[in-house]
Amino acid sequence: MKAQRVIILVLAALAIGLLAWRLAYGGTRETPALSGYVEGETLYLASPVAGTISDLWVRRGQRVEAGERLFAMEPRQREAQSNRAAAEVQAALAQAADARKGQRPVELGILEADVDSAQAQARETAMTLERTRWLVGRGVYARARLDDALAAQQSAAARVAAARKRLEAATLGAREDQIRAADARVAQAQATQMETGARIGNMAPRAPAAGRIEEVFYQRSEWAAANQPVVALIPDGRVFVRFFVPEPKVGAYRPGARVRFSCDGCGPTREAVISYVSPRPEFTPPIIYSREARDRLVFMVEARPVAGGAALIPGVPVDVEPLK
Repeated sequence: MKAQRVIILVLAALAIGLLAWRLAYGGTRETPALSGYVEGETLYLASPVAGTISDLWVRRGQRVEAGERLFAMEPRQREAQSNRAAAEVQAALAQAADARKGQRPVELGILEADVDSAQAQARETAMTLERTRWLVGRGVYARARLDDALAAQQSAAARVAAARKRLEAATLGAREDQIRAADARVAQAQATQMETGARIGNMAPRAPAAGRIEEVFYQRSEWAAANQPVVALIPDGRVFVRFFVPEPKVGAYRPGARVRFSCDGCGPTREAVISYVSPRPEFTPPIIYSREARDRLVFMVEARPVAGGAALIPGVPVDVEPLK
């Protein structure tokens, strides 16, 4: 009997102790962390024209700084395009300058000779008119001869005026509309040169921002098609945290709010600013590092790390502290 009483007392003490522990610690159990992973938006860098890759300065997994060289296409092709664009600009400038000038000295000499010839004919017709007028006054010639001489003299004077106008026009250069057209061709050639320069720059691109080389699709001496990605880069500014919030608690998550998260190898707990909350619910995807049941409805949330994503590796699972 004594042994039974001892057992009963021990069991009662254990029950009381368990009850006390549950009352003391059961209500303060931490809420499970939200599960997610690190994600990155990839930039695919390519050449606008096809060609052979002459230089490759990066490798997969390498970190690069902003402005660092990545790859370059065959340089002879770039030089040919640059020289052609420069030549087109020079040709357009020469045409515009020529439009503002008069004709060449030899051509002006021909026009001056035409003026002299017209003046000589005018002097001859003037003398003929004077003789005819004198003879008509003496009754030697009929009145009609005087009219013919007068018409010839007027025609010669008109030819002199026309020759002088042609000479004057030749010294003035092209018309205003022709000059404007020549200037427009210069502007067009310069724009083409700028476009060619930009395309040449794209044939040897540099890193637009610091980040990590995710993939290198072509190696040196390989032929790459136009607009075909050669290097894939994940910039640090495009690394973010994607996690999933249960439907009953999604109301607490708004763009601009801050969350805390941690991951293996990421160092101390970090902060991120929510940038996007999905407007549509979804079922928990099968591949998610969750510690809870997966048969619940969740909303996808994305947040940008406050300190940047240089130390974060895309694909690494994260634990996000729930918002209260």
